[in-house]
Amino acid sequence: MTGAVRVLRAAVVPLALIGLTALAGVVLGRVYAGGLLTGLVVGAAAGSVLVSVAARRLPSWLVAPVSVAAMVGWTLWSLRLAADRAALPGGLLEITGDAARNGIPRLLTAMIPVEPTPDTVLVPVVAAWLAGLAGAEVALRTGRVLLGYLPAAGLYAAALYVVGPNAAPAVGVTVAFVAVAAVGLAAPTGAASAPAELAPRVRAAVRLRLATSAALGVALVVGLVALLGPTVADQVDGRPVDPRRYVEPPQVQTLDENPLIRISGWALRPEQKLLDVSTERAGVSPQVSDGVPPGAEPAGDAGGGARIRLAVLSDYDGVTWRVGATYRNAGRILPAAAPSRDSTVETVRQQITVAELSGRLLPAVATPREVSGARVAYDPASGTLIRPEGLTPGLRYAVTSAEERPDPNLLTSANVPAGAEVARVLRVADGVPDPMRRLAAQLAEENGAPYARAQAIEQFLAEHYRVVADAPSGHAYPNLGFFLFGPRTGGGQEGTSEQFAAAFAVLGRLSGLPTRVVVGFRAGKQGPVLAGDAFAWPEVLFDGLGWVPFHPLPRPNEEPRPVEEDFRPAPADPPPSEAPAPTVEPSASPEPVAAGDGPPGRAGVSTPLLVAGGSGGLVLLVGALLLTLLAMRRSLTRARLGRGDPGQRIAGAWREVTDALRLAGRPVGDDLAATEVAGHARQTLADARAGMTADSTTADGTTDGPAVDDLAALLNQVGFAPGAATPDQAARAAEVAMAYVHTLRSARPWWRRLLWSVHPTPLRRARRSPR
Repeated sequence: MTGAVRVLRAAVVPLALIGLTALAGVVLGRVYAGGLLTGLVVGAAAGSVLVSVAARRLPSWLVAPVSVAAMVGWTLWSLRLAADRAALPGGLLEITGDAARNGIPRLLTAMIPVEPTPDTVLVPVVAAWLAGLAGAEVALRTGRVLLGYLPAAGLYAAALYVVGPNAAPAVGVTVAFVAVAAVGLAAPTGAASAPAELAPRVRAAVRLRLATSAALGVALVVGLVALLGPTVADQVDGRPVDPRRYVEPPQVQTLDENPLIRISGWALRPEQKLLDVSTERAGVSPQVSDGVPPGAEPAGDAGGGARIRLAVLSDYDGVTWRVGATYRNAGRILPAAAPSRDSTVETVRQQITVAELSGRLLPAVATPREVSGARVAYDPASGTLIRPEGLTPGLRYAVTSAEERPDPNLLTSANVPAGAEVARVLRVADGVPDPMRRLAAQLAEENGAPYARAQAIEQFLAEHYRVVADAPSGHAYPNLGFFLFGPRTGGGQEGTSEQFAAAFAVLGRLSGLPTRVVVGFRAGKQGPVLAGDAFAWPEVLFDGLGWVPFHPLPRPNEEPRPVEEDFRPAPADPPPSEAPAPTVEPSASPEPVAAGDGPPGRAGVSTPLLVAGGSGGLVLLVGALLLTLLAMRRSLTRARLGRGDPGQRIAGAWREVTDALRLAGRPVGDDLAATEVAGHARQTLADARAGMTADSTTADGTTDGPAVDDLAALLNQVGFAPGAATPDQAARAAEVAMAYVHTLRSARPWWRRLLWSVHPTPLRRARRSPR
């Protein structure tokens, strides 16, 4: 019985260490999909502690290599299991290398819930093993249980930080962590138990000491809980910091930021093979997926095919439509969004093989819910995917999508949302051409309901414009203006789907419709997707129905009507007055009139003459300003050195020196004594002369310059013995001041010497201190 008690007592601390380390996995597992991550962390915690227990009789330096070898084995098995669960291709060596390179950034940029993939489980598993190893060695080998808890506590805190605000507060798990720690502290370790060979009295003393230590440990934990409990409780309802905001998520390339410009290039190479697609539908819905009449859907939307989305462009600045998405690393299962209230959902499964499509954007039917065969990043706002590593020929992946189909019977009465939530897709950039505004106003005033406005724009574009494959790319305001109103004989009123979709989206926003542009491909049920299948289409957001696509391209074999038949252009000139115009009798050839004899405001003066006159006037103005400043500066100097009694003239000479120091960029403070200012003046002059070619240093090492110290002495005399200064001393002060100013100015660069005499700073200071 005694042996069983000893074994149980010796197992308390290892079990506590396993529990504390495993609880960090429980906390972190709350932001993971499924329980795989929690199980792997628990296994790492148990393995690290049990290895230390089994190797307890080995030298301490040998335990770490043995434990690390076991950790490598457990980690490799964990990575292989995670890769198999996520259906990721590649060998174990490739998977391990990729996870080691990208484990931390992908963990912090992964979408919540995080899919347990090799790169998102590597760091937690290794950290748990190392924390268990360090804690077991300290607690079991030295008997310092409380110190051995530190690695597990640090791991637990790190798990809480990584979870951040993405899960509910872990109150229950934290209470369990404290309870397990208290149990471990209450039980003495085997290393610290009293040896049996000790005398009964000594053994009793040792046991008393151990019990006292355990009680003190428990009391310490309870005290910390009592002390920190209120502070921690106050933070329970606070929002933790999310570390993901400090890490930049995967970015798209410049080519993918605006794939709309690729439409024209694909149109010129229609036979280029981009993808191979196989589509399977759970059941084709009889509803129409477009905001177009039955039978007018684009190819690929019927007969079991699909419209594959490449990119969604919601941001337009008047020049370029951009994706503007924030992609987060995602696993095989993507976050499911609630479908629109009045739409039906159809499951679409596709097998897609990349041929010559480049970039990072990953094509898929809207809206993807599961992806296997490729590592992806996902933007929930647009429902689009990217492959951070980029597309490569031969890449094969499977996508399961939930395709929404709005109820066409509700479209005619549906409203469009408004407010801050949709401000992004309602924003109209500055610089809209006036004809485009008038066209949008004309279409809107004839159709009040939102769906009627969208249909009017769609019908106007389809009936008046022509699709051509060789139209130049471009969808800035000038491009769209030429597409809509340019002369048909000069290349206007024709374009690719790029101009049709962009024009629809801009006209829609001008009409109050939330719109965006989508780039994608028409795909049959099975077969290749060629460059000629690429096209762009606009979508409008309706309440309860979601994003509804429209098809503004003209019908096949239909000749477009001239725009002028249905668009009322603004009159070029104001209507003529009803008063009869005065008649002018014909006369002989008019005499030429000299340019200078015409009335004011007539275009009779040549441009060069105007430029020359304006430049000359500006030069005269600047010259007059400089001369005025020069005269004012000289007048100030004369007033300081020649007016007033000798004391005032000495003070004026001193102000000339301090102004010179300020102009040289070495001003002095008002709190310095006169002798300190004199020393500063000598040093300023020496520094200015240091760069000059002439050496003005005397044999005794002093600077040969004006006797500023004499001037300082005279100033002190004026201050402490008013009225004692003589006219000769005032003249001497003026001589020293002018000599110093001249010497300091001569040591400045030539361009500073030019500005010295006209600088307005002394004038401003004289105004504030007129003495």
